This record gives sequence, structure tokens and C-alpha cells, in this order.
Amino acid sequence: MGRLTEAAAAGGGAGAARSAGSPPDLLPLSSTSPGCAATMASSEEDGANGGASEASDEREAPRKRRRLGFLATAWLTFYNIAMTAGWLVLAIAMVRFYMEKGTHRGLYKSIQKTLKFFQTFALLEIVHCLIGIVPTSVLVTGVQVSSRIFMVWLITHSIKPIQNEESVVLFLVAWTVTEITRYSFYTFSLLDHLPYFIKWARYNFFILLYPVGVAGELLTIYAALPYVKKTGMFSIRLPNKYNVSFDYYYFLLITMASYIPLFPQLYFHMLRQRRKVLHGEVIVEKDD
Repeated sequence: MGRLTEAAAAGGGAGAARSAGSPPDLLPLSSTSPGCAATMASSEEDGANGGASEASDEREAPRKRRRLGFLATAWLTFYNIAMTAGWLVLAIAMVRFYMEKGTHRGLYKSIQKTLKFFQTFALLEIVHCLIGIVPTSVLVTGVQVSSRIFMVWLITHSIKPIQNEESVVLFLVAWTVTEITRYSFYTFSLLDHLPYFIKWARYNFFILLYPVGVAGELLTIYAALPYVKKTGMFSIRLPNKYNVSFDYYYFLLITMASYIPLFPQLYFHMLRQRRKVLHGEVIVEKDD
């Protein structure tokens, strides 16, 4: 769903950083169940990390980054700036296309190279966890990142007849706004200059963007089902020398079904993070 994933509570894919330090909470264990990859693609839970971290107590962030070391912090800052810029480029390209063409048809084809590059580049977030510069679960981050890649490469890229579906535009818009907000949040957090609007946006935009992204992903997978069933793509039939069978059509049905139990869990998790960060901050300001 959408690192609708990794998810971080401000939207995708998918921590204050999916990228700035240890998150307040990891995702529910059920998020690792079959089909959760797609479910996580649009999500923004705090359990995934690009490199900067969203600590439950933001006052701990400077100390944690000192422990990271200069090179790690410099790299994570560069990474998040690059990802912010990449998704901004994507947003500008989408707006320009629609203003020139007046239609969504052909939009995916026009921006697919940029989308594939920056979404695939997010695999580095798994590396960040593996080498320890982001103290987040490799499994959780891997699920969240791979879910977005699943939607990009194994659904939209591979099934060309669905590329002009309106549902593709839904998840593209949701992902793009989410990622610009999220990566800019990580960047400013690493620099210790986080504007309140960026923080507010991260913990409010997801309220609308998450459902929109999930709807776009589900409708896109649904639109792909007839083509997958007709062509048998990515399926393995018996008999074969490995004595193994796999039906991609039924795999997609299971993936869609997994949204039913997982979406409420992830969405309410994000709402709890929102209350913890935003409402807690308001209380502190009143006390001051």
C-alpha cells in the first residue's frame, strides 16, 4: 500500500523518519502475514525507516544522531534530500502532464521511469536497517518497501492494459504527496530544524491519503485480475519437474483479502501515533 507504506504515521512505503531513529512502535505482527505486502504499500506506519528516525521522544533525537556518527548522519541526510527531490520531480511531471493533456490517459507511461527509479531506490532503506544505521526491524521495513515495488513492477509495469486506469492515478497521487511529506520530515528532523507545518502535515495528511491510496491499489489489482486469469502470467502449472504450482490470480485475490483485517489495524495505529505526537506537543506548549 503503500510505504498508503511503510508506514509512517504521516502518510507509502512506509519512520520520523521511516528514516530518523527508532520509531515509537513497530507495526502489528500480523502485518507480516501473507498479502501484507500490498497492504503496506500505501501505509505510513512508524515502523519503516529511510534513515532518519521518528523517536517517541523527539528530545532524544540529537543524542541518537550523535551516536550514529557524522558519516551515517550525512548519508541519511543526503538520502532523504534526494528522495524528497525525486518525488517532487514526479509531482511536477504529473501536474504538467495533466495541464498539457487534460486527461490521465498516458500519465503513467510519461512518468514511469522516474517512479520506478525512486521507488526501487527505496530498497536502500532495508540496507540501512541491515547495517544498523537505522534501528528498525529489517522484516518490517522489507515488507513495507517490497509492497510498493510489488505494485510498481509486478502490477502496473507488468500489466500494461491497466496503466490508464483511474485507480492508478489515485495511488500515484497518494504516494507522491505522502513521500514528499515524509522524506522532507526526515530531512528536517536530521537537521534539527523541523518546521511545525511539516510535522503537522505528516500526522494529518495520512487521514485522507491512506484510504485513497489503499482504494487505488485495490481497484488497480482488481482491474488486473481478468488479464492475469486469461494469460496465466507468473503462474506455474503442474506437472513440472519441480512438482510445484503457483497461481498468480489466486495470489492477487489473497492479497486483496488481506486488506480487510490489516487496514483497520494500521490505520488506527497511525491515529494513535498522531495523538501521541501532536496532542502531546500541544499539552507541553500549554504547560510552558
